[in-house]
Amino acid sequence: MKHIFIFSLCLLTCVSVSAQKYKGIVDKTVATVGGEVILLSDVEAEVQQMRAGGSSSDKDMRCEILQNMMESKLFLMQSRLDSLTVNNDMVEGNLTQRIDWFRTQLGGDEEMEKYFGKPLYKLRQEWRKTLEEQSLTEQERYQVADRIPEVTPFDVQEFLDSTAKEDLPVVPVKYQLSQICIYPDREAAAVSVKEKLLNLRERIIGGEKFATLARIYSEDPGSARRGGELGLASKSIFWPAFSDAAMALRPGTVSQIVETPDGYHIIEVLEKKGDMFNARHILLKPQYTSADRDNAFKKLDSIKTEIMADNIKFELAARFFSEDPASRTNGGQMADPSTGSAYFEIDQLKPADYAAIKDLKPGEISEPVESLDNEGYLQGRQGNLVYKIIRVDKIIPAHTASFENDYTQILEGVRQKKQMEAVDAFLEEKIKSTYIIIDPLFKECEFSRESWNARK
Repeated sequence: MKHIFIFSLCLLTCVSVSAQKYKGIVDKTVATVGGEVILLSDVEAEVQQMRAGGSSSDKDMRCEILQNMMESKLFLMQSRLDSLTVNNDMVEGNLTQRIDWFRTQLGGDEEMEKYFGKPLYKLRQEWRKTLEEQSLTEQERYQVADRIPEVTPFDVQEFLDSTAKEDLPVVPVKYQLSQICIYPDREAAAVSVKEKLLNLRERIIGGEKFATLARIYSEDPGSARRGGELGLASKSIFWPAFSDAAMALRPGTVSQIVETPDGYHIIEVLEKKGDMFNARHILLKPQYTSADRDNAFKKLDSIKTEIMADNIKFELAARFFSEDPASRTNGGQMADPSTGSAYFEIDQLKPADYAAIKDLKPGEISEPVESLDNEGYLQGRQGNLVYKIIRVDKIIPAHTASFENDYTQILEGVRQKKQMEAVDAFLEEKIKSTYIIIDPLFKECEFSRESWNARK
């Protein structure tokens, strides 16, 4: 149930050399790019991070890492010449997330300091410097890519004319859909689940063990088997309502019911340490009955019958009867919440939605189906239960991309190609004009960019 921010973690730890040829080597400078240096420990820390994340490489991982680091240094140098400024808000936000992640994983400030062999203030300094450099590097890379001339219809047509038909992108089948949605009685379900939690809370106050009841009743599978215990963690990784309630409790006391996007909780705090806490919780989610489903299906069947009899247009029925606020105002037309597009590829559809429409022709309406809405997606969770009927408005078959049908998609592809070419040209120019030394330790590397091989 933890509301955790996912971010890239660069493990700035002691050198842990695993390849035979690196064993026994004291930390040293392995590359100089202009006035910037790259240490062997920098490379090894990145190797450790990638392997911890399950990454693998067909080539020498260290060679790839070194090349990426050298290219980043070129962008960093140019960012300083261009007088770019660090995005301090982003740096401080990422720094806080990084520290909170390690504190949670390692069990607090003291444990983190022991693990890294450095005081927390020193870690903050080092990680802030790394994140500041990343901020400048990313800004410069974006500026280089953004300097390309505006892509025109002529560029799109030129791309199509100069590309062999078999090499043109294939656009998968796409659907344009509309829906009418009905939700189950969420208020009644919420009342029911609150009554269950109040009963559990009374039993705990009456002497029953919180951990025992959590194992039996909690619907958070990750913590239920541990008696509801979450482990010592930063308050920032939980939903704010959960963190606020937990931080307000004295150890050993049980909260009132707390609502979060995951459901409803009661919480018992075991330990507090600064802005970290260890707590137990019992999570219950609203449950819906077969009667909810039957009632919704009957209503949707009735609406579909009226539409099929041409007594009401689908768009008007959606505005009157649909309970989904996002699509109701558009006459039921569905849109991808991540892109705003009205067209969906198969893998962008919810499984239940695709199963309902996969055999339909344009203009046909599905049978009532039980599915999920997009509210959960927008909040970083699964979604709420919803019942719906779906009309297939349009089907665009899979086809080779063309100017007439896929102009926007091709235009974006041409723009990205030109941006990559601009970045490549920038790097080639900088490699030729910059003082660069690569240590013989990496002389056997076959870098993917030939210009780096020439500088060994």
